[in-house]
Amino acid sequence: MKTLFLLAAILLPSLGALQANPTETEFKVYGACGMCKERIETAAKIDGVSFAEWSQDEQMLTLRYDAGQVDLEKVHQRIADAGHDTEKVRADDEVYNSLPACCKYERKNAEKAEEGSCCSS
Repeated sequence: MKTLFLLAAILLPSLGALQANPTETEFKVYGACGMCKERIETAAKIDGVSFAEWSQDEQMLTLRYDAGQVDLEKVHQRIADAGHDTEKVRADDEVYNSLPACCKYERKNAEKAEEGSCCSS
């Protein structure tokens, strides 16, 4: 038994060194409360994401992930599918409207008026 523990003590640190350094990024995700925090962080934790933490005050999500395994566009989409706009993907209005009242946040206009349209002058 002692041999097994000794072997584990020797091998475990070297196994950690074999893992690629995780990439860290942060991006804007809109929400309003603690329930939002849980929903956003859960949606962001796909395979390859080792850490997801959303700050209500900053409206920022910090992620640590394996860049070879994770497509950030997919993370943005999963968060939007849960009802929260990100800086890149706007949640479907029906999904946003189904959020609890305490989770409603001020939505930003995700689509800019095209040049030459009636709203751009």
